[in-house]
Amino acid sequence: MQKSYKKYFALFALPTIIAFIIAFLAPFIIGIFLSFCEFTTIMDAEFVGVSNYIKIFQTKEFLDAFWFTTKFTVVSVISINVLAFTLAYVLTRGIKGTNLFRTVYFMPNLIGGIVLGYIWQILINGVLAKFGVTITAEAKYGFWGLVILMNWQMIGYMMIIYIAGIQNISTDVIEAAKIDGANKWQALTKITIPMVMPSVTICLFLTLTNSFKLFDQNLALTAGAPGKSTEMLGLNIYSTFYGRVGWEGAGQAKAVIFFLIVALIALTQLFITRKREVEN
Repeated sequence: MQKSYKKYFALFALPTIIAFIIAFLAPFIIGIFLSFCEFTTIMDAEFVGVSNYIKIFQTKEFLDAFWFTTKFTVVSVISINVLAFTLAYVLTRGIKGTNLFRTVYFMPNLIGGIVLGYIWQILINGVLAKFGVTITAEAKYGFWGLVILMNWQMIGYMMIIYIAGIQNISTDVIEAAKIDGANKWQALTKITIPMVMPSVTICLFLTLTNSFKLFDQNLALTAGAPGKSTEMLGLNIYSTFYGRVGWEGAGQAKAVIFFLIVALIALTQLFITRKREVEN
C-alpha cells in the first residue's frame, strides 16, 4: 500500500500543484515584480527600481493607515480572545442550553463582510442619531464601530476553538488539582489556560491576521471617512491602486510591504506562543 502511495503521489498531487502555481505562486511573483514598475497593465510595465517604495513614504497616508490598523488590531485581538475564552469557559461548565448558545454565538461568522458592514452601519447610526451624529462624524466612532463589528463576527468562531481545547483537557488533571486543594482560580490559571495554549496559538493567529487584513467591513462601515482617518491598510492599498492614476505601482508596492508586515507579525506570534506550548 505504501509503495502504491509513493508511486501515484505525484499524479494525484499534480492538479493541486498546478492550481497553486497558477492561482497563487505566479501572481505573487508577478506582483513583486510589478511593485518595481510603472504600469497600467502587465504588458506595459516599465521598470523604475525602488521609486514606488520611495513614493509611498513621501505622504503620510500609508503610515496613518498602518497606525490606525495597528491600534485596531491590538484592541480587537485582546477583546476577542478574552471574551471568546470567557464564553468557552462558561459554556463548558455543563449549563442548560449550551448547544443552543454555541450555535447562536457562532452564527455571525457566517455573514459576509460587506453585508455585515452595512448592517452595523445602520445599527450604529441609529444609536448615534440620538446625539445628532453619524459613524463618519469623528474617527473615534468609526474605530469603535469596527472593533464592535469585528468582535461580533469573530468571538463565536474563536469560542468554538477554545471549547475544543478546554474539552480536550483530561478530567484526571482537574480532579488531581482539586484534591491538592486548588481553588477555581488556581485551576483556571495554572491548569486550564496553560493546557489550552494550542488553541490560544490558533486563535491569536486568526484574529491577528484577520484584523490586519480587514478590508470589506472597513469599506462598508466607514469607507475611511471622515477623510481617511478610519482607513485601514487593506482599504488604503485598494484606494491607491484603483483610485489614483499613475499610482498603480505604488499600490502594488504597498501590497508587498503589507504582506511582509503581516507575515512577520504572524510568524513572530506563532514562534512565541508555540514556545509556550513546549514549556507546558
